[in-house]
Amino acid sequence: MKTLIELTNRFAMEGQVSFYKKQELDIIQITNKHAQMDLSLYGAQVLSFIPNNEEDLLWMSSLSEFKQGKAIRGGIPLCFPWFGPHDSDDSLPQHGFARLSVWNLEEVKQLEDDRTSVTLTIQSSPDTKKYWPHEFYAELTVIVGKELEVNLTVNNTDSDSFKYTSALHTYLAVGDINNAKIEGLKNTEYYWGFEDTIQKQDDELLSITKEENRRYINTSNTCFIQNSLNNKTTAIDKKGSNVTVVWNPWQETCLQMKDVENEAYKSFVCVEAANYYYDYIVLKPGESHTTSTKIRLK
Repeated sequence: MKTLIELTNRFAMEGQVSFYKKQELDIIQITNKHAQMDLSLYGAQVLSFIPNNEEDLLWMSSLSEFKQGKAIRGGIPLCFPWFGPHDSDDSLPQHGFARLSVWNLEEVKQLEDDRTSVTLTIQSSPDTKKYWPHEFYAELTVIVGKELEVNLTVNNTDSDSFKYTSALHTYLAVGDINNAKIEGLKNTEYYWGFEDTIQKQDDELLSITKEENRRYINTSNTCFIQNSLNNKTTAIDKKGSNVTVVWNPWQETCLQMKDVENEAYKSFVCVEAANYYYDYIVLKPGESHTTSTKIRLK
């Protein structure tokens, strides 16, 4: 693992690429003519995305701990190689080990249209095999422009096929949940939480008025968060995913969470590109799959 000085010496660009430490974690900050983005090398987790002259489109808990061994609450956590609890061992970490691992910074590249691309990687090791027995190579590429594009590519470097589930667990800032409505999921079937009964959304817009944990299936639709508080709409595009998760813990569950404030549920909603249920990914040796999300103001 490179030190902050080594990262700075290799990758820093004055006024564009810089590094800082947040509690125990190393953070890369990208600044270009379009936006500013902060990305933690621990977990390969986007923490913040602020288009020029706008507020942060992502939400971060003020109580989140930035320490190794702890999950960061907010931004875009990576869930891999499983989403939710492990299917056979509850002692293994929720949402897999990717968000609890230090990733390697491989490249920072300025693109022709003044966007900036950042690439981080992780691969199988004795540590990962304590949780998951397969050989793999994963790459996260984040492109910062007027919109934020996040691409998670998993490569099978094993001699056998393997299966995984994943999600880009995006926390979106809404200011006040009572003013936010989600468009793009009308007539879409979903499971609530981990229940096995399929329901269907009939309404054009989804308002969050209680705890929601909807896992919409058979959908690759773009979702839009309409915010009457600031009269702006955030679009969430995706590729490589046919499951969309919409989650807000609401008050009762929020009170049980140690890394969020009691009223935090009013400030965010998660709209996640996921590979789950029937949409789990099976890779043969040498194959790869990319799950992507794109966050932008409409």
